[in-house]
Amino acid sequence: MRVEATPVPATGLAEPLMLLEEALRDGEPLPEHFADRLRKAVEAGDVEVLAARAEDQMLGVVVLAYRLNVSAGGLFASIEDLHVRPEARRQGVGRALLVAAHERCTKHNISYVEAQVEDAAAKPFYAALGYEPETGVRVLSRSLAVGHTITKS
Repeated sequence: MRVEATPVPATGLAEPLMLLEEALRDGEPLPEHFADRLRKAVEAGDVEVLAARAEDQMLGVVVLAYRLNVSAGGLFASIEDLHVRPEARRQGVGRALLVAAHERCTKHNISYVEAQVEDAAAKPFYAALGYEPETGVRVLSRSLAVGHTITKS
């Protein structure tokens, strides 16, 4: 199967978003205000959505975000979401998406790409493409209620 992964224009996000909603949100649609912000981020070049297709069927999607990094004095990229249809896995679709993401980063002169991986089964996939665990880095997170403020102590 010949897989081609290409950027999706802001006007063509409906199909990739539908695939991500099915896989990552149990079919629940994104709020319209979020979808609109994503379209604007794609138009501005802050985010790219790449779709992998074979024989005119969308098989996978990756969302690549570009962010400023003061310590590096430039941009870095993060893979925000990556999903391949279950029936298309182990056929080079994920690899095609990451290779295309790496090409986009090279085009933007970005030398650092990160991916936060929850599923232990995904680690070998990323490792096969050169991703390594960051030593000494800890990811901390906190969930906030909308409108919540941190009080000073």
